[in-house]
Amino acid sequence: MRLQIEETSTLTFDDGSPVRSASAIAAFGDGWLVVQDDATHAAWLRPDTVTAVRVVDPIEGLEVFSSAAGTKHLKPDFEAACTVPGGEVLMLGSGSSPTRMRASLVGGGGFVVAGLRPLYLAIAAALGLREDQLNLEGACLAGDRLRWFQRGNLAAGAPTASADVDAAALLAAVRGETTPDKIDIHDVRRYDLGTVAGVALAVTDAVALGDGRVLVSAAAEDTPNAVDDGPVVGSGIALLGADGEAPVFAALPRAEKVEGLAIREVTADGARLLAVVDADDFEAPSVQLALKLFW
Repeated sequence: MRLQIEETSTLTFDDGSPVRSASAIAAFGDGWLVVQDDATHAAWLRPDTVTAVRVVDPIEGLEVFSSAAGTKHLKPDFEAACTVPGGEVLMLGSGSSPTRMRASLVGGGGFVVAGLRPLYLAIAAALGLREDQLNLEGACLAGDRLRWFQRGNLAAGAPTASADVDAAALLAAVRGETTPDKIDIHDVRRYDLGTVAGVALAVTDAVALGDGRVLVSAAAEDTPNAVDDGPVVGSGIALLGADGEAPVFAALPRAEKVEGLAIREVTADGARLLAVVDADDFEAPSVQLALKLFW
């Protein structure tokens, strides 16, 4: 398997401000919704415009958050996003702290936010993790289930893994039609994606190919826990087989912290993808990569 960067572009809003800390990307309307993990708005990328879409109300009166301002602990930290039936985008917090255990469902008519702490704690238990090890950074729809990926950190004793939840029940909980403790958890899987320079590769996002296989972005980030950033020593895309085959990995030419992944097109010899990169610098515009994956 081989990975090629076709195009690189920086992401800015129409007013020139940077699209910050891109953490996920999903199809939305006539474009793509790029999630900012440290802001109350996402960026809606359309052919000739990039506009802000609110995904959560201001938090303690703030719209953006950073370590420099001493407000990083307040950020919503939505790290996974996928388009659901009807065209809405479901955004999911990382679960790396109690305030990050919620979802936002974004559509043309606005957004709804729901706390999902009981579900996050159940996912942690199913994966054999302590609450402080939880870091759910990728998700995709696989049939009638949402496959939710734990970004592993072997230094912290947390493997890369996934668990499936019933997608309809999850959406009903976000809409307030049921409670999050009613959502069933299925099919825990664990993955070994290899290492780069002694640092384990871990899943940062996922997209389903529709035939049982899943593509995941992966990064080897040297950090001791689920909250602090660290140097990224390698990254790329891995193909997870439908029947438990060993993952196949293709490295990016340079170590980019890809945190969001979307499919533009599946071809006979591979797939054309969009990826967004989080530079861990709130003042720098996030980068978008157009990728071609050959298999």
